[in-house]
Amino acid sequence: MYKPHTSSDRRRYVEEVTMDEPIVFNVEHPDEVGILLVDAMHMRVKRLVGRDETVFQGRGPSVSVRLEWPGYRPWSRQIPTKDFRSPPGPITRAKLAKNVAKCVQRFIAERQSIAMEDDGDPKWRVGSSQGTIRVEDLVLVSLHHASMGSWQPHLRLRRQLPP
Repeated sequence: MYKPHTSSDRRRYVEEVTMDEPIVFNVEHPDEVGILLVDAMHMRVKRLVGRDETVFQGRGPSVSVRLEWPGYRPWSRQIPTKDFRSPPGPITRAKLAKNVAKCVQRFIAERQSIAMEDDGDPKWRVGSSQGTIRVEDLVLVSLHHASMGSWQPHLRLRRQLPP
């Protein structure tokens, strides 16, 4: 989870901010916790509970999505919180799932050719080849408000990691 580097950052971005409740991505028929990232990216969201509900009402045009992945330096990217209608309105849960999934896909694409940190466990290596953690292996469970303007996804693996 994101941790501010200084006490003034902690005060300004965490302690003095009212944090929103997590946004969950459950699916039904059968009931499961989380949506597959590949389904979210391709808008296969028929089973997503509350898929058409709007999220980020009253927010600015974007938020930062932070990834804290074992063995890699922290990473973040901006995603839009508004749709492209006129006038712009808040995005839906389904569109948010797609945006977060594309963010994770970009993280994996950018990090697959970068060496892990010295203390990184190789079983957490991301990539697109066999033996790495791929987009197809991940499920988006929820999105958590980590600090002012910053959200962090809770992801889970579809499979067990090797021992």
